[in-house]
Amino acid sequence: MKKINCLIVDDEELARNLVENYINRLPHLNIVGKCSNPFEAMQLMQEREVDLMFLDIQMPDLTGIEFLKTLQQKPLVVFTTAYKEFAMEGYELDVVDYLLKPFRFERFLQAVNKAGKLLKSDFNNNKNNNSKSDLLDSLKQPQENTEEKQKDYLLVKSEFKVFRIFFKDILYIESMKEYVAYHTLDGRTMSLGSLKKLERELPTDLFMRIHKSYIANIRCIAALEGNMVHLGKKKLPIGTSYKEEVMKRVF
Repeated sequence: MKKINCLIVDDEELARNLVENYINRLPHLNIVGKCSNPFEAMQLMQEREVDLMFLDIQMPDLTGIEFLKTLQQKPLVVFTTAYKEFAMEGYELDVVDYLLKPFRFERFLQAVNKAGKLLKSDFNNNKNNNSKSDLLDSLKQPQENTEEKQKDYLLVKSEFKVFRIFFKDILYIESMKEYVAYHTLDGRTMSLGSLKKLERELPTDLFMRIHKSYIANIRCIAALEGNMVHLGKKKLPIGTSYKEEVMKRVF
């Protein structure tokens, strides 16, 4: 099994040593560097492959958030900080987890496990995004496109967790300002996103926009009632501009 290459970035030596100690307890993790500031990290990341970065937020000259925003190719990131007020911004940057100092080994292990699952389940996509060889990317692309077409689920980040939601389990998706809600038989999962972006990602043979606020699973639409469709126990409105397409494809 390939080890996960880890980078520690923190201006406090004690904090760096703590994370190093935790990493050394786990045989599947490998430390490629410890940096006291983002500028050292930038240099190291040009020389070494980094899968997972433990990144402090409050650092002089350049914060962890500012540093992360500068990266074009990002490794998985776990924020380590003493300031919980940065949690929402970290969430918006798609970090894997947010460890609030001081954190215990058990909490650290939870974050590592999340990262490990992401690296395993989305291995081909991550390899493509982080590849340092344009030639290798071009050779791998056809295979990865095929796998993308066959993928039958979405990876949804919510409450610092990553959920795998299968297409077949989604009844409908609802827009809620800057968030979207995935409604399944098991309940609701909220995540940052937009219906416009999801329309491009979801398979068109399974999903369609029925309203400015809703995308529906076509196979779950059970009935039409006026300008409403039935999905399970829920009734959803059909937007005027979408009704013709709904009638054509569903009824």
